[in-house]
Amino acid sequence: MSESPTTELTAQPEPDDGAAAQALPTVAGTPVPPEPATSEEDPRPELFGERLVRRGLITQTQLGEVLLQQEASGKRIGNLLVELGALDDRDLAVELGDIFGLPLVDLRAEQPEQPALQTIPEGVARSSVVLPLRLAGEALEIAVADPLDEPGIDAVESAAGREVRLLVAPASEILRAIQTSYRSLTDVDRLVDAFEAVDALRSSAAAITADEGDDAPIVRLVTQVITQGLRDRASDVHIEPQNDRVRVRFRIDGALHDVLALPASMASALVSRLKIMAAMNIADRRRSQDGQIAMTVDDREIDVRVNTCPTVWGEKAVLRLLDRTRVLYRLDDLGMRPETHAAFTQLVRAPFGMVVCAGPTGSGKTTTLYATLAEVNQTERNVTTIEDPVEYVFPSLTQIPINEQAGLTFATGLRAILRQDPDVILVGEIRDADTARIAIESALTGHLVLSSLHATDACAALQRLVDMGIEPFLVTSTVTGMASQRLIRRVCDECRVEIEPKVDEVAFYREHAAPGAPPLGRVWEGEGCNFCSQTGYRDRVGVFELVRMTESIKRLIVEGASVEELRAAAQRDGTRSLLQEALGLVQAGVTTNAEVVRSVYGG
Repeated sequence: MSESPTTELTAQPEPDDGAAAQALPTVAGTPVPPEPATSEEDPRPELFGERLVRRGLITQTQLGEVLLQQEASGKRIGNLLVELGALDDRDLAVELGDIFGLPLVDLRAEQPEQPALQTIPEGVARSSVVLPLRLAGEALEIAVADPLDEPGIDAVESAAGREVRLLVAPASEILRAIQTSYRSLTDVDRLVDAFEAVDALRSSAAAITADEGDDAPIVRLVTQVITQGLRDRASDVHIEPQNDRVRVRFRIDGALHDVLALPASMASALVSRLKIMAAMNIADRRRSQDGQIAMTVDDREIDVRVNTCPTVWGEKAVLRLLDRTRVLYRLDDLGMRPETHAAFTQLVRAPFGMVVCAGPTGSGKTTTLYATLAEVNQTERNVTTIEDPVEYVFPSLTQIPINEQAGLTFATGLRAILRQDPDVILVGEIRDADTARIAIESALTGHLVLSSLHATDACAALQRLVDMGIEPFLVTSTVTGMASQRLIRRVCDECRVEIEPKVDEVAFYREHAAPGAPPLGRVWEGEGCNFCSQTGYRDRVGVFELVRMTESIKRLIVEGASVEELRAAAQRDGTRSLLQEALGLVQAGVTTNAEVVRSVYGG
């Protein structure tokens, strides 16, 4: 492999006190070797902020503001500009590389080599914002965000025990690459060998998991699987026993990906360890069980919801990972069109009525309900929720968790809430006719009720309430709006390219797009990069359909109309279907036609 041009770290001259220090050029607030003067009239070296202004990256006003903030905070100019959004961190990296003569490395395509990663512990890489790339002879090539961070680079050099050579990359890309490059599952083979050696001496898999300490192979393996799932942004972890192996899969951005294949002999021990952690009955393997684990991973507090279910090959476990430190979304952040957002906000700010979020499992209903709570939560209102389980805690709300063993179900809990003088009630999910009837009656008596319901779309949710035995006239009197939703994957921002749509994609768009929608021009897709695990997608966005209870919809419900008739009436009243909303995102370059067909299109 040919070596890329690199520059070794050299000490930079310290500034003198007073005016001399001010005359030195500055990179992010730190003195750097001066560039040659560009004007005979002004022979002083150019300051870094002035350089950014001259190149049109920031304005003189922004420079003045950041200089005032630097004086108060002591932070470097470049870092402050990035924090304020005035400068992109990639532009900052380009300027630093140009000043120091350091090459810029593209971490979207550059894959760190495993021997290089092993030279620096993950903790040192994170604290120093440094990514080891490759070994070049006796030296280690590293990507840095700040070439002047001598303490951090010295720490890396000390940990590696060898000379380091610098390349420059944006800080955000380095931190993201650290997240994807340092895998917690790198020593799985060693843990499997250790487990099989112990298993040969033990007869009970449960005894292995119960008697051993934190260093037991199965204990470490479970912890590493959960850790890697969180790092990979997985919402769920599937541990599936099969005939000749245990398959471990992560659901990332709504799609499952194979991660591990473990020996079949580990199946019972893996599930037993999870049951112990979740305070479940490890002896009962014939029925489904639910549990919850609270743990800290990478300095983040997470809740893990565990469900086990017997299969022909043993018990399967599914883990739902909930990051409690995650910033909760607001309604503005969910991806609703402005018209949909305005209409939905009007519905949830009403003093009474019922608003339901519909969709299948994993479509983001709970996220929407929590964002709605943030919208309606006011000091003047008593907001009470009943959930199974309480996923995120709001300090100013009354949140009640379901406890079926104690007799606290959605129906019984909702009856109790009505005696607590509520203004707004959130019912985590309408699962049965009793819960639906009490929720309807609560809305009928002057409360605002928010809830979720499993249904394919908004009109199907209306029909399902009637199928549960709720009289049609009660549905029309209380339900003010039904919102259905899906989550579809976004095209990765780091590797997106513009392409010509295929003929069948253009035909599909013309057939199903909303009336009056602009024609489908060029579209975007992801080529695949390190940051999206070569999938071309990263993160998801919501697609929403909102049906308001208009007079025409009310009349059809009372007359017992079919779901198709309700959908046609909603379309006439101005509702855009899930498919039409999703195709609007294709036209805007947010997602792809293939993703719409996978997630939304029902044929």
